Amino acid sequence: MSVARTVRPTKRVKDAVALLKHHGAPLRLRELLALGIHPETIQALKADGFLESMSRGLYQIRDAEPVGEPDLVIVAKRVPGAVFCLLTALAFHDLTTQNPHEVHLALKRGRRHPRIDHPPLRVHWWGQDALTKGVERHHKDGTELLITSPERSVADAFRHRNELGLDLAIEALRAWRQRRGARPDDLLTAARVVRAEKLMRPYLEALL
Repeated sequence: MSVARTVRPTKRVKDAVALLKHHGAPLRLRELLALGIHPETIQALKADGFLESMSRGLYQIRDAEPVGEPDLVIVAKRVPGAVFCLLTALAFHDLTTQNPHEVHLALKRGRRHPRIDHPPLRVHWWGQDALTKGVERHHKDGTELLITSPERSVADAFRHRNELGLDLAIEALRAWRQRRGARPDDLLTAARVVRAEKLMRPYLEALL
């Protein structure tokens, strides 16, 4: 009768685990290598269950703090430069009661469609100006997220009303108006960027 034995992690594995726990953020393979973790150590971490896969090529140390925005973190890591927009941005800013079933992201025209099985994506192809104006940088779980600002997100909702629905755009406008420090001039400036000022202005004036 054979007796199963417990394989103790090597010092290299222990050191790597300590390093990854300190780092905390989910990491791609090239980021693990950039931290100085040897490929054989990475394989040992995966084999021993210390390193768990969040998505293809994206890993997190076991027992790490839960990721607050897992879908956004996965997309941001796997699709560098992606800008979260429309329904995803509205939900991030608490400007809608809808729960998006897809991650809305914008990419520069000409880029290939990302190959991601999960989460499901809704990709929008924008020009360079649209990818930079009214875009904020947020940090979640050690990952930088590019997200359209609250004002830009509301303006985009009106511009894309045929896709999202006018009711959602109006809901977002009302939620934005209730935010502390909401400035109509800032919203109208964002609307001009996406050519939605003329459409949105009557609804905004009705709330003032």
